[in-house]
Parts: sequence; C-alpha cells; structure tokens
Amino acid sequence: MVSLDIDKMIAYAKECKYLPENDLKKLCDYVCDLLLEESNVQPVSTPVTVCGDIHGQFYDLLELFRTGGEIPDTNYIFMGDFVDRGYYSLETFTYLLTLKAKWPDKITLLRVPNEIRKCECLALLYKGRLLIQKFLCVHGGLSPDIKTLDQIRTIDRQQEIPHKGPFCDLVWSDPEDVDTWAISNRGAGWLFGAKVTQEFVQLNNLSLICRAHQVVHDGFKYMFNEHLVTVWSAPNYCYRCGNIAAILSITSPEEREAKLFRAVPDNMRVIPSRTTTPYFL
Repeated sequence: MVSLDIDKMIAYAKECKYLPENDLKKLCDYVCDLLLEESNVQPVSTPVTVCGDIHGQFYDLLELFRTGGEIPDTNYIFMGDFVDRGYYSLETFTYLLTLKAKWPDKITLLRVPNEIRKCECLALLYKGRLLIQKFLCVHGGLSPDIKTLDQIRTIDRQQEIPHKGPFCDLVWSDPEDVDTWAISNRGAGWLFGAKVTQEFVQLNNLSLICRAHQVVHDGFKYMFNEHLVTVWSAPNYCYRCGNIAAILSITSPEEREAKLFRAVPDNMRVIPSRTTTPYFL
C-alpha cells in the first residue's frame, strides 16, 4: 500500500483546495487498496448516519458534518452523487476520499452514475451496504433482476455502470405510486412500487431501504409503509431550488432521526468567478 501524509491532505482538502496531481493519484491508489478488501454488500455497525446526494456543494458538505458530527466521532454512509451540478465537484470528492483514507471504517461511499468515468477508485465503490441485517442502502432503488442480497454480492463492480441490467437498476431506479414495475422516463432503471418493495424487505429480512437519487424538498421522505426512505443532502440544490437537506441518524433498527440543515449563507462560501470564452478567438 502506498504511503502518504493523510493528515496534511485532509487539512488541505478541507480548505476546498486541489491536491497536487501526484498526491491525488497516490490518494486514489491508497483508497483503491482499501476498497479491494471489501465486498459489494458490507456490514456496517450502528450508530451510523446516512447521507444522500451532495452534488459538489462543498461548503454545504461542511455544514452536513457540523449537523451530524465530525468523523471519526460519527460513522457515515454517503449514498453517492458526490459530484456534478455544484461549484466544487473535485474538491468535494477529494475531501471525502481523504476521510476514507484516514478512517476507512468510519465512512462508506456508494458508487453512482454521475461520478467521473474511467476512474479505478470509483469503479470499486459499492453498490449496496447492509446495516446490521436490517437496513439496505443503495443509491437508486430495486431491480426486477434482483430478489436477494446474495445476487448483489455477485455483481462485478469493477466496470463502468452499464445502460441496463441489475447494476444499472440499483443506481437509476426510483420509487413510484405503481404496483410493481413501470418504465422510467430517465431512460435507465425502473419505477418500482409498494408491492415489490414489501416483497424484497420481507424476503431479505430488512426493515428499511435507504436511498437517495431524487430531490426531496423537505430533505427526506418515507414511502411504502415506511419500508423505504429517500434522503437528500444537498440544500438549495443547484443554488436555486430552495429545498432543505437532511441526513438520517440510525441508532438501532427501532431508533432513527432525520436531522435537517439549510444551505450555508453566501458569506460562508466562496463563489467562483464566472469566466466566459470570447466568441471570436
């Protein structure tokens, strides 16, 4: 395993700065080695805090940690979409990688379709996480091709996310007011309903499926007799949606609490200057 000054990297990344390219490569190699040792469906101990999409909103990520507690005092699962839309995609993902490198048992990062293509480190991120045999965390949702958790364990995650099939469905599907399955207007994944959700949690002895992937104005939303919850952790999404963000603190299968937070004010964030390319070069 490569050696690196993780504490220095954390301090640098927390200031929303780029790591030097060589250091970033070392960091990715280091985290890749950690991820290779873990499986697609990995047990995580409670208490744990589950987080939804971040979308490159770096200063709101810092607010998330102020709300839920800093690592390593709090154990976190991030259900993907760390980049894209916000001003600071690379800085956001770099900071999360430094935390994973420092405290690998305290932070879990799930892989999703919006992350950088052809990055070996991203290709090793998980598709699902199982919490003490009762909670399953996925980015998107369920698949008609997956009935059991063992089927998730057998998927080869060292590849780009395909356009169809069970791997695709786990990161693209959405819950909807349908009975079983319906075509998704996203062009990937499925819409799935209460019946298939109930069947999945019963067959796999689960009490709750946690997922992200969709903006929720109030930060979180339970569906299907509280067998499924959507968690959204990017407040004022795209700096204009006006939504509240949430994280879900889970103490035990019976004890869970949504913690809400708003976007940090402009005087607590750095807004990059807008640059335009001349029309005539």
